Amino acid sequence: MAVVPTAEQRAEEQDEVQHLAEAVAAVGKRIGLPYIAASADISSPHPLIDREGRPLAESVFPWLDPDLRYWEDPGFALRAAIIQACRVCAEPFYLTQGKLGSWRHNGALDAVNEQEDFDGFGVESAIMVPCHLPGGVIGSIVWASPDKSLPVTAIFQEHASELLTLALTFLASYRDCSARARMEAPPRLTPREIQCLKWAALGKTDAEVAIIMDISLPTVRFHITNAARKLAVSGRSQALYRAAMLGYIGAAAGPARS
Repeated sequence: MAVVPTAEQRAEEQDEVQHLAEAVAAVGKRIGLPYIAASADISSPHPLIDREGRPLAESVFPWLDPDLRYWEDPGFALRAAIIQACRVCAEPFYLTQGKLGSWRHNGALDAVNEQEDFDGFGVESAIMVPCHLPGGVIGSIVWASPDKSLPVTAIFQEHASELLTLALTFLASYRDCSARARMEAPPRLTPREIQCLKWAALGKTDAEVAIIMDISLPTVRFHITNAARKLAVSGRSQALYRAAMLGYIGAAAGPARS
């Protein structure tokens, strides 16, 4: 069942989001990375907005080039190489001398470094915090500077944990406050339903799942159909997608044991 906040709760949440946005801007100024680009969902063209519906990028979050209104460009996230790294990295990372780095060796960042060119948009030094939120949503905040000589590696080592906590708190609070977010408890799937979905996600047909699990074909279909009903979707593919978003199945996970 979806939880609908009261008007008073919603006002308090909006105030909290505004205070957190101001804290994001303040910490950027304090550490020498005053220019900020933020997104609650890098797959969405919708910008972060305040309670009046105004983009935060026009008031709280300044950018290096005031004429680059990235929040009005739905293709910006696809062209900005630094945002591509958010799709494969769940930890904070930094940009310096045209390369991405983190507090440990990260193979995903190495792969992005080989593939992408980070020369663009006037950014010479930056710290990026990806935020992987419930439902498969990826948000991000970039603190940036045009200064090549900025000791961003040292800044990262000292402040990355603080930035991670702040970014996650801000973007999670913004998502919860958004009218588009559905605030409800996840459905409970049975072990058999999860097991059938995991085999299906590995490309097995219902008949193959029945043989592997040593159950009848109608039973497999019953479990997958029942899982889809609980997940409030229709069809096998949508059930797999929704179950993956909720963490019931994943690319690295093997089939559930009986």
